[in-house]
Amino acid sequence: MEVGQNIKRLRIKKGLTQEELAERTDLSKGYISQIERDLSSPSLETLFDLLNVLGSSPKEFFDEELNQKVVYTVDDRTIYTDEERKYRTEWLIPESNEKEMEPILVTFFKHGEFKQYEPSRSETLVYVLSGKIALKLGNHTYFAKTGETLYYVASDSHQLVNDNDGESECLIVATHSYL
Repeated sequence: MEVGQNIKRLRIKKGLTQEELAERTDLSKGYISQIERDLSSPSLETLFDLLNVLGSSPKEFFDEELNQKVVYTVDDRTIYTDEERKYRTEWLIPESNEKEMEPILVTFFKHGEFKQYEPSRSETLVYVLSGKIALKLGNHTYFAKTGETLYYVASDSHQLVNDNDGESECLIVATHSYL
């Protein structure tokens, strides 16, 4: 385990600069830099102080690497089909609603459409794998076809609709930043 890289990852996740972390732990910015580059090893007391400021227990810090799942297979997916609105959703990551972003694969059948969503601060990326998709965002409608990408902040009511004579398929990745 590379302690320095994990300290750096936690610091960035917490939104702190090296200088801010140094101030909160009574260490120098240079020493924080050395720790993060694994050029210096902190004492246990210093490590515990760093973890306290970074909001991590020693157990979480050392176990986190073991708990992270990286590869997800088709068997991990959850599939939902809405016959009325004519689309199928595949959640690519089972616990994506607990993460900062949610990747889903959506197949719109002929005349398929999502429900209309309320405004939020969520950022959304829609990559069209096949067909043509229309995005109704507020009073505007945007179109994207195979190989094109829609990217927007959902600050107005929004809805995705199949704008193709047959099926359309897209990868959607949305953040969980709600108003």
